[in-house]
Amino acid sequence: MKTSTFLRKLAAGAALLAWEEFRRGTLGDTVRLTRSRGKLTIAHDVSHAGLLEEQAARHGDRPFLHFYERTYTYADMDANANRIANYLRGLGAQPGQAIALVMKNSPRWLDVFFGAQKLGMCAVPVNIALRSNQLAHIFNHSGARFACIDQDLLPYYDKIKGDLTAPTLVIANPGTDQSGSGLSSGGHVLDQAYVPGASSVKPSIRPREGDLCMLLYTSGTTGLPKGVPTFYGRTNIRMMKLLNRTLLTKDDVYFTCLPLFHANAILLTVTAAMNVGAQVALREKFSASRFWNEVRETKATVFNTIGGIIPILMKQPERPDDRNHSVKHVVSAACPTDMWVPFENRFGVQIIEGYGAVDGGGSIVMNYGQAPAGSMGKPLGGKYRIVDDESRDVPQGQTGELIFSTGKKTNKPVEYFKDEKATSSKLRDGWLYTGDMVYADTKGYLYFVGRKTESLRRRGENISAYEVEHAILQYPDVLECAVFAVPSELGEDEVMAAIVFVESSAVTIHALHAFLREHLAKFAIPRYFRVMTELPKTETQRVIKGALSKEGVTPDTIDIEKMQGAGV
Repeated sequence: MKTSTFLRKLAAGAALLAWEEFRRGTLGDTVRLTRSRGKLTIAHDVSHAGLLEEQAARHGDRPFLHFYERTYTYADMDANANRIANYLRGLGAQPGQAIALVMKNSPRWLDVFFGAQKLGMCAVPVNIALRSNQLAHIFNHSGARFACIDQDLLPYYDKIKGDLTAPTLVIANPGTDQSGSGLSSGGHVLDQAYVPGASSVKPSIRPREGDLCMLLYTSGTTGLPKGVPTFYGRTNIRMMKLLNRTLLTKDDVYFTCLPLFHANAILLTVTAAMNVGAQVALREKFSASRFWNEVRETKATVFNTIGGIIPILMKQPERPDDRNHSVKHVVSAACPTDMWVPFENRFGVQIIEGYGAVDGGGSIVMNYGQAPAGSMGKPLGGKYRIVDDESRDVPQGQTGELIFSTGKKTNKPVEYFKDEKATSSKLRDGWLYTGDMVYADTKGYLYFVGRKTESLRRRGENISAYEVEHAILQYPDVLECAVFAVPSELGEDEVMAAIVFVESSAVTIHALHAFLREHLAKFAIPRYFRVMTELPKTETQRVIKGALSKEGVTPDTIDIEKMQGAGV
């Protein structure tokens, strides 16, 4: 996309947003709120369920959701959300109460999500991979009074229900088991919300502005997950529409196989598609071998990627039909620089790189084609800096932490639920500290270097785990890898890499190490290598490095220094 085209769409979107605010009768409140906060802020913003209602009234019979062989229109989705809302209300649900969604991707996940918001409840999407204390933490921390849990996930809930601080009503989805057998004591079958005669009329309840609308939890790869709240009336959904309109049209089909409990799927795919009246093609989970076939089957025109998905797709065997699909562009996060152009050329798509976070306060960086491959682009509005550990600006080209202005010092564009200490660490002196390390080139384009928490220090040198990982991934026989710190006999860190090789690869660690000597500074080359069949991951394809680091140097780990000492 040309810069002029993007800016023209952005300007048109801003004008349309102003017109919509005027038509809603909220333009005056939005202007006053923007002036008081020092940055554009939409007053009385719509909820996800409110947006669905608007689009159902406008688009009605237009297809919205494709889930394998089933298709649901905007009107279908709104009616099903009303059914869930009425069902929950019949169970005693009230505005302000929280409901945990412990479910795999399905239309019912969205029905419960939208239905809860129809009642002014707080939707709490839960990572279905969580177990034990992490799962109990989310229930207790969110104060969930209700839970909707897939039946095959109930055993994990049953193991922790005795540790929950508040009674939780389990609303199970029995799937094909209509008897509801095996449900926890007091459980109710979600199927009852869909029986003939169940009301699909919107309940006569309005959400209370300022109440919790949604609690999205961080991945918890380095500790207990932190909750990031969204409030009714301050959801940023209409602000999202401004950007959504630059990338999508009502004719697009947005594909996702990422979990709905993650911001990428629920916000960047589902909400984005709703904002422009487009369609969503949903699958249960990511599969590298099935990915492009699913994209073709759904006639998708756009999809997004996170984590290591692009490297995984690039390491799949080339096929003659690699370009046989309808995808125009891919919205990516952290695409490896060396794979950017090869991915575009192989699959015939354009990569649009985006940067943002659920706890990023709405700050966004985009490379929609105006910046070099490998760059995140430039922030879309607002002041930003790149600073060192003392919050001093670093010279151009030097790596530092990316921070954004919050406008006025009293502004809180983001907060962590029930965690003032974490919030205070995130927001300091009118700046939001992202925890992400970047550098800027001579034209001001930003390049991602890695998470600050994943930096290592070895022999007096700072090392980015992200950069080491991407050097390793350049080796053709490496499918996946994770780089992390382990203790050194000399103090500071030693660098360790967990490696998954391409199937049937006969490569040796000695050959990989020789390759890295040509691509990394000597101090950054891992000392330890551990060959694994798979890496521990979250449902969003993020490697759980905490688990690998805790295991440390295992008996099957290869120590390069010992190999060299032995003359290998």
